[in-house]
Amino acid sequence: MAKLGFVGLGVMGSRMVNRLLNAGHTVTGYNRTRSKAQWLLDAGMHWGETPRAVAEVADVVFSMVTDTTALRAVIAGPDGLVAGLGPGKIYVDMSTVSPGESRELAARVAAKGAHMLDAPVSGSVSTLEQGKLSIMVGGDRTVFETIKPILEDIGPKVNHVGGNGQAVSMKIATNVSVAVQMLAFSEGVLLAEKSGIPRKTAVEVLLNSVIASPMLSYRGPFVLEMPGEAWFNAHMMQKDLLLALEMGRQLGVPLPATAVTNEVLTAARAMRLGDQDFAVVVEVLARLSGLNK
Repeated sequence: MAKLGFVGLGVMGSRMVNRLLNAGHTVTGYNRTRSKAQWLLDAGMHWGETPRAVAEVADVVFSMVTDTTALRAVIAGPDGLVAGLGPGKIYVDMSTVSPGESRELAARVAAKGAHMLDAPVSGSVSTLEQGKLSIMVGGDRTVFETIKPILEDIGPKVNHVGGNGQAVSMKIATNVSVAVQMLAFSEGVLLAEKSGIPRKTAVEVLLNSVIASPMLSYRGPFVLEMPGEAWFNAHMMQKDLLLALEMGRQLGVPLPATAVTNEVLTAARAMRLGDQDFAVVVEVLARLSGLNK
């Protein structure tokens, strides 16, 4: 098996590494806060002192961080991930950043003689742990085929969607629908609630109706009780919607529902709810409806 590296051991990244370890891979990891990765070290993961150190010992190195700023922090400089790349190595970025930023990074990686794929995911902690995560991949198809079995150890649904930057474009397009669905679902729940139907009953009926989707099946119940740890918080979702709105302007695609959802997420942050799962849009609308004060 190839020696693997992983930079960014947050909520999703750490669980991806756990799946790779369980599949028998050797993984060297790095995280800004080492203590958060202790459970993976206990499970057999090796530690790299810097992103560069991880890339130097790995044949295939992954990164998954929160945004463009965080990505630049782990790839740049003498201790950055790119500095540890060399001919024949493969770098897979699973972060969601702008397509243009991803393509620029791919060019820097190519200058080192290495190959880069962008491979964001669709799903949550729940779908990842259940082995149902979907991964979309952009970049050279031959390189993709080389590491597809490794990606399948993270999630079974792996699709090549085009060249560098096109997978993150697909991910942004996917999250537009996810966010808008959650807002529409919340509107329906609250409309039913204000008409006198208990919220729990409304949720049960809606999740057994024609509007139900895989995303709503696991996130819909959050309008009854939010998770203790956000699966994907409002800050992160707004970051993706802003990327979508930027793409829409560049490509001439109007995104009216995305724009409205983005404003509700702005309200969530103003209400100091930004660290909660983005399903907290229901709380924003409930307060505006006079239900939760």
